[in-house]
Amino acid sequence: MRSAPTILHLDMDAFYASAEQAAKPSLRGKAVVVGGLGPRGVVATASYEARKFGVHSAMPMGQARRLAPNAAYLVPRFGLYREISEQVMGLLRELSPLVEPLSLDEAFVDLEAGGVADSAESARAVGERLRADIRAVTGLSGSVGLAASKMLAKIASEEAKPDGLRLIAPGTERALLGPMSVRTLPGVGPATGDHLRRAGIITVAEIAEAGEDELVRLLGKAHGGSLYAMALARDERPVVAERESKSVSVEDTYDVDIHDRVRVRAEVARLAERCVQRLRAAGHSGRTIVLKVRRFDFSTLTRSETLRGPTDDPGVVQEAAARLLEAVDTTGGVRLLGVGVTGLTDYTQEDLFAQAQAEAQAQTAGVEGVSLAKGEVAGPVGPEPEPERVAEPVVPAERRWTAGHDVRHAEYGHGWVQGSGLGRVTVRFETPLSAPGRVKTFRTDDPDLEPAEPLPLVAAPVPEPPARPVVG
Repeated sequence: MRSAPTILHLDMDAFYASAEQAAKPSLRGKAVVVGGLGPRGVVATASYEARKFGVHSAMPMGQARRLAPNAAYLVPRFGLYREISEQVMGLLRELSPLVEPLSLDEAFVDLEAGGVADSAESARAVGERLRADIRAVTGLSGSVGLAASKMLAKIASEEAKPDGLRLIAPGTERALLGPMSVRTLPGVGPATGDHLRRAGIITVAEIAEAGEDELVRLLGKAHGGSLYAMALARDERPVVAERESKSVSVEDTYDVDIHDRVRVRAEVARLAERCVQRLRAAGHSGRTIVLKVRRFDFSTLTRSETLRGPTDDPGVVQEAAARLLEAVDTTGGVRLLGVGVTGLTDYTQEDLFAQAQAEAQAQTAGVEGVSLAKGEVAGPVGPEPEPERVAEPVVPAERRWTAGHDVRHAEYGHGWVQGSGLGRVTVRFETPLSAPGRVKTFRTDDPDLEPAEPLPLVAAPVPEPPARPVVG
């Protein structure tokens, strides 16, 4: 472990909920819960105001509503959160080439590798400047922990919350860790914590007192030895720079199982399009299309098809996903669908004509154009004619307005959906830079109302006027 506290851990404060409060002036200082709003939904993030009622992440949404019935309940806007995350990660990469993101709102940084800190004083100055830069760029707050190891830096940022900075000076680590719960250490979850508690070990100091041999006896050589070292404040794990993504995927869990095969096909096509959007945003293409289906009985099936070359064409991905779906029985109902692309590259070298020709030849030879699970055998395409299909009348889909998402009205401007139902949608018209706005209700099919993109959370900086030349 290094001698200076130059490992930085950043954790944004109640990230999703804070982003929603920054975007919606009427929600600032109020309880906000972000997550799935259906019967199976769970809390993704709760604002600090909501946490006072006992609401926390991973809690069933029904329980959260009972604890905080007057909170604002919103559906996540991951596009906005990713955009803010990219801004924050960009600030971190200005400090060091060694940045290890853990999620959209959390990362480790090796300040020493960036040459920006080699002492407690310089590390603290970098941390304070980072917090100020994050607020200036995003309008949000983050908590910073500084220590000589990753484990301690993460503990420090947790103690700094919300909107603070904590530095653990070298030499003080054991005294700090001693009275803490064993659950504070990485790798100690509920099961390991209960196992240690039954052995009379509750605090980190008691782990150190028990000795390495006892920990190995209780938990095994690898886990026991690692935990004993961490109890002595020894953590040699390096900060590892972000690894390249190997796949891109999207999936949706449905509040009510989908039984209609036409609806299932439509959902797969929609997910394939979203997946390609994410693929293109990352500057990638991929060769293997993956379909994931979780059925009514919680059984999960995965099917894949490898193309002749990488693609980022939405039509190709949609057609491949549709072919894969034909090999899956969904008659009992579907609770989750997902589409992914693997085998990523940063270029496309696909001969679409050759691929289409190969698929046609495969059909002529009597082989289905899908990959099969182990043990399955592709059967011949039978000569039996398909039954005549009766065209169903096309019914316009009802426009869905998601709570918390952005809209624009031709007369009233930008706003966000407070709720919808019974053919009506309620909108609050305000922007991140306005005062709390007024509320109006419209028909869900109002032609003047349309979905909109999120607005920036902070005002763009005003460029300084060019200096006037000095006249001698």
